[in-house]
Amino acid sequence: MKSIFKSVAIITIFSVATRLLGFLLRIFLSRTIGAEALGLYQVALSVFMVLMTIVSSGFTLIISRLTASYRVSKDKKGVATLVTSGLLVGLVVSIILCLIILLFRNLFSNLFSDENCIYILIILLPSLIFSSIYSVFRGAMWGYDNYFALCVTELFEMVVKIALCVLMLSAGMTALTSAMTVAWSFTISCIVSAVFVIILYFFYGGKMSKPSRIYKTVIKQSTPITAVRVAGSLVQPLIALILPARLVACGYTVEQAMSIYGVALGMTFPLLFLPTTLIGSLSTALVPDISMAMVQNDNEHIQRRVSSSITFALFITFLIIPLFIGIGDKIGMFLFGEALSGTLLQYSAWIMVPMGLTNITSAILNSVGLEVKSFINYIIGGIFTFISVMCLTPYMGVLSLPFGMGISMTITGILNVIMLKRKLKIEVKIIKQLLIMILLSLPSVAVTSFLSSLLSFVLPDFFTIAISCIVGASMFLLLCIIFNVVSVQTYFVQFKEKFKKSRKMHKKA
Repeated sequence: MKSIFKSVAIITIFSVATRLLGFLLRIFLSRTIGAEALGLYQVALSVFMVLMTIVSSGFTLIISRLTASYRVSKDKKGVATLVTSGLLVGLVVSIILCLIILLFRNLFSNLFSDENCIYILIILLPSLIFSSIYSVFRGAMWGYDNYFALCVTELFEMVVKIALCVLMLSAGMTALTSAMTVAWSFTISCIVSAVFVIILYFFYGGKMSKPSRIYKTVIKQSTPITAVRVAGSLVQPLIALILPARLVACGYTVEQAMSIYGVALGMTFPLLFLPTTLIGSLSTALVPDISMAMVQNDNEHIQRRVSSSITFALFITFLIIPLFIGIGDKIGMFLFGEALSGTLLQYSAWIMVPMGLTNITSAILNSVGLEVKSFINYIIGGIFTFISVMCLTPYMGVLSLPFGMGISMTITGILNVIMLKRKLKIEVKIIKQLLIMILLSLPSVAVTSFLSSLLSFVLPDFFTIAISCIVGASMFLLLCIIFNVVSVQTYFVQFKEKFKKSRKMHKKA
């Protein structure tokens, strides 16, 4: 038990630190290189991440599973052979992908609204090869439950990336030069982290051996997982290609289109995805025992767990929405120095509701072995994002993207809830809770906005935003407690009991 709690603590601390540094890097880049350069980089990166998914997603998972199986049988030579064979497969795949981009660079160049994006993509290619190496050694350490090494490498890579951006970027650079510089920092940080993870692998006693036909097993098992994840990852690059083109067709220049895209994807959406980070951690804590309850046919327990998961997901979402609607304009200006970011944040805050519902229901479906059906629901909903961008951009501008995403995730969330009812044979009642939280959020929006306007006359922006957010969030929490939307006492008691139980087990261990 001591080992388990230690692992959870390590993962949580390092994950929060890494994500915080990543968010600070986005703020630094938005203020240093500007929206246009950020847009160029985001478009090229979105295409590159599809290639990265091919190289590392299913591959890392299968390496970890096979390593774990060899670990049970104490077959260290099998692990060494697996690592070597996996390296060969990863290198071959990554090199082939790089050659495809280089040989058909003119074709890929024509896909971008701004042809300069191809230069950024080419700069990113070396990191694809080193990422294939990184994913193999990372998968092996994952199979050995070496979470400390995994977390350290991710944090180390982020620190290197930030340091390189700070050192390499300078005033007076053009948008293209700035975007290419950021791409170089990404590539160099990937190379450095790959070397670092190799050192850690051998430091913890890892070995390599002559490759074998195990590579066939790696390819066979990783291909379906990779295919599903690649299909899901195609949404962002397609949007990155379509939205700027549609903006240009509406009369914007290429530079303006890239700047608007940079504001939306590089500045606004990271804030909109904030609740998903919390919900992801929440689902990790609430959902794991659903699989066991399924085996035991404990429908009452499943009902409670699903209901509490969805309630908390909605609660976390509505805790943040009033703040973004009330003072999103001030938040955008304070963090990024960009008025459009704040405006988009205010108009797009509502999409966090279906986003939160989709995330938590997808996690529950995945816990009962319905990953493929959950993915199908995601694809069905995703179609509406493309329809919105294609048809509504002339009328809504860049707002067609968050509007389409909101409708898309609403459809996906509804389909997920229907599937939960059919598969788990339980009642999932969310309409009443949703309506109550909407009504309770209205006073929070008003108080947050009013207090911000009042304090802005006497306090700096930081204190104005901080105090307004604290008061607005506290008011929503208080209203939820008063109207018994969230039973804080119940969850406090549960947490206290689990804490006492863990302490007893810890003492016995």
